[in-house]
Amino acid sequence: MMRPANVVTSVADVLAGIAISGYFLSPVMSMAYIDPVLLLCLSTIGLYSGGIIFNDVFDFELDKLERPERALPSGIVSIREATIFGAICFAVGIIAAAFVNTTSLSMALLVMIAALTYDKWGKHLSLIGPVNMGLCRGLNLLLGVTIISTVPEGWWLIIAVIPIIYIASITMISRGEVHGGSKKMLYFAALLYILVVTFILFIAHNKGHFLLTLVFVVPFYWMIFTPLFKAMEDPVGKNIGKAVKAGVIALILLNAAWASAFGIWYIALVIALLLPLSIWLSKTFAVT
Repeated sequence: MMRPANVVTSVADVLAGIAISGYFLSPVMSMAYIDPVLLLCLSTIGLYSGGIIFNDVFDFELDKLERPERALPSGIVSIREATIFGAICFAVGIIAAAFVNTTSLSMALLVMIAALTYDKWGKHLSLIGPVNMGLCRGLNLLLGVTIISTVPEGWWLIIAVIPIIYIASITMISRGEVHGGSKKMLYFAALLYILVVTFILFIAHNKGHFLLTLVFVVPFYWMIFTPLFKAMEDPVGKNIGKAVKAGVIALILLNAAWASAFGIWYIALVIALLLPLSIWLSKTFAVT
């Protein structure tokens, strides 16, 4: 139920946010310095897991028809057990953030609210739903930024819009996983993907790290567009599912690109190394 492969991508969000904040530029290296990083990683694991679990709880009736093999409709896990487990995950995410600072706590609460809003209502709204889902990722990126314990600056908020656009694109595509999708929607998603790549390269150019960022952007581009082009040719559920799966996992490379755009190459490398783990987990556990 927790979608482990997806949870790994949420850790990548937070690490990218921390890199954007400039926290890793500090010359001081100690356990006290690393502790907040680990706490925010634990926080996002709890928040993302809670969001995914409650998504399945709210989708119970629909999944009985469309995805009867899932844990809840198949009877492997009860609604009560899933609800308790989801609440525990959220609690872990909130408490871990509270140990960092009050700004992190506030951001964690916003992530939880955005996730529950999507789970209960947002997913059913054609326009607001994808934006709502993207907002969860944008706030998750800002959760990493809050490690510096100040209100995020304006340009950080602009950067947080990029994961909103990207995830909104994936969410729009995912609506065709079961019954097939629209080619027009796939082309629109491709346009948004290009916008995301262009903006990252623009930031990297202004920061003086264009070539370094290309190292991560090129495989990111290949990973998201290869299955998307196949889905454009034949927009059946199976092809769209592959495009969605690739788009979710490729978030790791997107986050690595963010870290590299701000010159934190070693964190970009650490984030990129999460990709094999996420791919391995995706072969055993569901991504969508």
